[in-house]
Amino acid sequence: MMKFNDLDILDEIKKAVSEMGFKNTTPIQKEAIPLGLKGRDITAQAQTGSGKTLAYSIPILQKIFIADKSPQAIILCPTRELCIQVAGEIEKLAKYIKKFKVLAVYGGQPIGKQTRVLKKGVHVVVGTPGRVIDHIQRGNLELIGIESVVLDEADEMLDMGFREDIETILKNTPRQRQTLLFSATIPQEIKKIAKNYQKNPKFIKIKSNKKTTPKITQYSFRTNPKYKFKDLCRLLEAYDVTSALIFCNTKKGVDFVFKNLKKNDYSSDALHGDMTQKLRDKVMNRFRNGNVNYLVATDVAARGLDISNLDVIVNYDVPQNFDDYVHRIGRTARAGNAGFAFTLVTSRDSFLFENIKRKSNVKIIEKDLPTDKEMNALKNQIILDKVKNSIKNDNLDDYLKIIKKNSSKEFTVDEMAAGLLKMMREN
Repeated sequence: MMKFNDLDILDEIKKAVSEMGFKNTTPIQKEAIPLGLKGRDITAQAQTGSGKTLAYSIPILQKIFIADKSPQAIILCPTRELCIQVAGEIEKLAKYIKKFKVLAVYGGQPIGKQTRVLKKGVHVVVGTPGRVIDHIQRGNLELIGIESVVLDEADEMLDMGFREDIETILKNTPRQRQTLLFSATIPQEIKKIAKNYQKNPKFIKIKSNKKTTPKITQYSFRTNPKYKFKDLCRLLEAYDVTSALIFCNTKKGVDFVFKNLKKNDYSSDALHGDMTQKLRDKVMNRFRNGNVNYLVATDVAARGLDISNLDVIVNYDVPQNFDDYVHRIGRTARAGNAGFAFTLVTSRDSFLFENIKRKSNVKIIEKDLPTDKEMNALKNQIILDKVKNSIKNDNLDDYLKIIKKNSSKEFTVDEMAAGLLKMMREN
């Protein structure tokens, strides 16, 4: 185990890391930070949530020359959400480095605002490949002083069609730069980029026991395509799911589930790649703020999302591969919290799902969907549990007086409680 205080880094960074609540490095940080500090190129395979942002940010901050206000590092991310998240993390890390500037650049935000900040001078740019290219072509972003380039979630950027933009950026940065590549998977395309644009990179693979994190309780439920939506509603009610991210494989699937949830009076919204960035931001804000309970999304639309306090992920459709499954369920159980992942499996999904189960090192428990009788019992129990919690924690003196006053030989306390339960169930 390595402590951050043992690293040969600025005291300002150590102080910030301590305030962020970190003492010991994660496996990826332990491997990558010392190599990054030495200037080595790195290709690292590490899952979302492994601590990779600090793994590349600390070496970058360590060598920033504050007096030079031109960009010295570019960090490329697949989505605006991840850009904002990474830039925010770097700001926290650089809290005690005076006059340090980081800027997130991405589509969907007026380019003029980003241009003005770039003209004033920034040390680190975090951006989506398309918007970074846009600033380069407009003459807003000078690459001559770039010493470090980071490709964060490289596999997702390639999946989203950013390969050409990534290569354009890499070709236009100084050849002596340090190139740090982080990816959940290392397909052939990633290997080609590493070969063409890195200098003798050190390969790091973190065999994380969190490939499917143990804090996520994973259930699968067999269903018939004909009754699949009805079974989704059954799950949400049976497990008293008040907030969930529901994944579908296609935009058509998202639209179907979203429209039917709305039709059945579930507070829901949809997120898919065909929506404008402005609309996607509105949807995300509504969900984050708790104004919407259920968000139905495709994999591409949900990439890079970091939603705190998300208890449940539902795979309405079985994902196409194991890595997509890991990305999906990794949206819950953040920051040490527990979470649940539910997957609906039809007969046509069996082959895909068996592959996922085989690769998972955490058991996915197969459960039966509750029957109508069990649903009835579960709904009663949910209300009674809330009542018991209120008895334990609330002052009920005034309410007890009312119950005693209104109970009589004709209506016992038990009968009044039963009547209240019936009213709550039917309203």
